[in-house]
Amino acid sequence: MKVLVTGFEPFGGATINPAWEAVSRLPQEIAGAEVARTQIPVVFGKDAAAVEAAIDAERPDLVLCVGQAGGRSHITPEFVGINFANARIPDNEGNQPVGRLEPEGPDAYFATLPVFAMVDAARAAGVPAAVSYTAGTYCCNEVLYELMHMLATRHPGVRGGFVHVPYATEQTASMGEGTASMSVDMMVAGLTAMLEAAVTGGNEPLVAGEGTEQ
Repeated sequence: MKVLVTGFEPFGGATINPAWEAVSRLPQEIAGAEVARTQIPVVFGKDAAAVEAAIDAERPDLVLCVGQAGGRSHITPEFVGINFANARIPDNEGNQPVGRLEPEGPDAYFATLPVFAMVDAARAAGVPAAVSYTAGTYCCNEVLYELMHMLATRHPGVRGGFVHVPYATEQTASMGEGTASMSVDMMVAGLTAMLEAAVTGGNEPLVAGEGTEQ
């Protein structure tokens, strides 16, 4: 079995993106599955194209995309991606789109990873985690939606989903007191536990585990 994990490059003037920092430090093998990883751009259109190019190159059984959600305190698997973009800031090439991502596509796609079991696994590893029901309307949501669209239409049998991570602790040195953050090491532990649950579990995100709604 092979797992493809993607992480975004830095954006918005930042020098690091904790998503890629954590993804790049994942083990080479998780729960018996080979782990491939790739960095993707924070550019509308090019980000999803980079994910599909990696899928074509790696031929994974499971795809997990990871992005930063500054302000969150937990690692959050996303439940759903929506067919809409409303970029609050320009992407790394100055694009700031508003509108549907796929004019003929469905309004939303659910993740096909066991998001509740993933949260339970991260919490068991001592990592704060919770299911999220909104991936926003920036590049992260676009990648989740377009990933699920390409899996549904061009890569049948491949499971996929998206996880947001908080700011890395070092990013918050110049931010306001109390800004939520997490160490990259803890992110790695949480993502590893989540991937173990995804590899060994099923593809039904609607089945909740114990305590996931706290």
